[in-house]
Amino acid sequence: MTPTRRAAVLGSPIAHSLSPVLHRAAYAELGLDDWSYDRFEIDEAALPGFVEGLDSSWAGLSLTMPLKRAIIPLLDEISATAAAVEAVNTVVFTADGRRVGDNTDIPGMIAALRERGVDKVESAAVLGAGATASSALAALAVICAGPVTAYVRSPERAAEMRAWGERLGADVVIADWADAAQALDAPLVIATTPAGSTDALGEGVPDAPGILFDVLYEPWPTALAAAWSARGGAVVGGLDLLVHQALLQVEQMTGRVPGPLVAMRQAGEAALAAR
Repeated sequence: MTPTRRAAVLGSPIAHSLSPVLHRAAYAELGLDDWSYDRFEIDEAALPGFVEGLDSSWAGLSLTMPLKRAIIPLLDEISATAAAVEAVNTVVFTADGRRVGDNTDIPGMIAALRERGVDKVESAAVLGAGATASSALAALAVICAGPVTAYVRSPERAAEMRAWGERLGADVVIADWADAAQALDAPLVIATTPAGSTDALGEGVPDAPGILFDVLYEPWPTALAAAWSARGGAVVGGLDLLVHQALLQVEQMTGRVPGPLVAMRQAGEAALAAR
């Protein structure tokens, strides 16, 4: 069947993306047989031309690095959520041809935590200070009643996290990465760093730890997540985040109330197991 509605994920690199697996699983569950979802290797220089070349069959786009900020000048409107972190990971094309940007990473984080029974915490720690850390701060501004300690590697990163905290309404306390082992005592720890960065911290996981949200999904489990689970702590992983944010994208792009969370997660797990 020739698709009548199209969507895709853009980024560079993009071959590793699980978004096609998740969105296609959602389409199958929703009976959207005439929808397609693909991936395209697109960098910042190629993005404007790609977007301008899309026809009326396109319903939406998912954006990953390095395009989450580069897409903003090409849009007619962005949500308050996306504006808060200056990052768009979702574009919906409206019936009248407008391009509307949103960020589903932040509500996706909140939803992934709520799925594990975490609605509010008294304090939290964030490991890292990159783009994902700003989304983590935005989520914590909603669910964290007290201070958020951010463990960073440089004065420049410290300044960035302070600025994000002020902008997002989060009470951010800066700590040096050398003291990152102290983060593990927080009731909620969000690890936003690249693969391997937190491996050494696994040796210091305390007895009866709180909640760990490790945003990586490959490799999985990370050394820190495995050590956390071994100590009896609850772990929320990157696949949980990916599924929840993708579910919100499906809802926005299709206009259908999403229900295929289980099917999407199973499809993601199967794809990762096959790699």
